[in-house]
Amino acid sequence: LDPEKSLKSQRKPKEGEAGDDGPPLKEDPKYDKYFKMMKMGLPKDAVKHAMVRDGLDPNVLDMDPEKSLLSQAEKPADD
Repeated sequence: LDPEKSLKSQRKPKEGEAGDDGPPLKEDPKYDKYFKMMKMGLPKDAVKHAMVRDGLDPNVLDMDPEKSLLSQAEKPADD
């Protein structure tokens, strides 16, 4: 087990649970730059502005950095 990651993100999903597809957000090559900026002490709003400038969705910073983007993507509502 990796001590830098949560136990929940490292356990295997039980049968019937959705798997966590992809790397954690903080390690995703597309977003790791922005999580590093926050780790270095930049205000969240400044990092969000940088994401908008780079054409990315700033709401990603409000998600759990230990889970992948795919596992946190909004699922369409059933009608």
